[in-house]
Amino acid sequence: MQKLPTALPDVWILEPAVFADPRGFFLESYHEQKFRDLGINARFVQDNHSGSSQHTLRGLHYQHPYAQAKLCRVVQGEVLDVAVDIRRGSPTFGKWTAVRLSAENHRQMYVPCGFAHGFVVLSDTAEFLYKCDEFYHRETDRGIAWDDPDLGIGWELTGTPLLSARDRNHPRLRDVDPELLPAYSG
Repeated sequence: MQKLPTALPDVWILEPAVFADPRGFFLESYHEQKFRDLGINARFVQDNHSGSSQHTLRGLHYQHPYAQAKLCRVVQGEVLDVAVDIRRGSPTFGKWTAVRLSAENHRQMYVPCGFAHGFVVLSDTAEFLYKCDEFYHRETDRGIAWDDPDLGIGWELTGTPLLSARDRNHPRLRDVDPELLPAYSG
């Protein structure tokens, strides 16, 4: 497993060793000790799997106070995966990073606590899997507007995004009560 930096400290691209032969391929998508050796100490407690059609945009989501670190990957298709630093007082507050995750490149993105997360489907369909280090708590589920002009996220959209009613109505980051955002711990 190789850990590659992104534009945001603490958000990482992970590239597993892929062993391929005429039968197909094998990779370890998660190995607790190898992740610890890379400095990722999250204890994952929940796995999620979503299937989506092209142009589906999910996000930007976060939980507070029950923040979730996420280990994201795609097993079919391709997405643009996005993380936004929403930690009050962070030197990179309001900054974002994105990486293409696909079944072909086998990359994963590690999104730590304190970041909003979302993705858009670039292929005809995609299956997106992610591990979380905290259970889902509906009452603390929150979001930031995917199209917040202050963030200026380059979603690589080629059509009108397909959004849930909830995702169409999230506030801009500047309009979120600071008490509903995580704090930067330095």
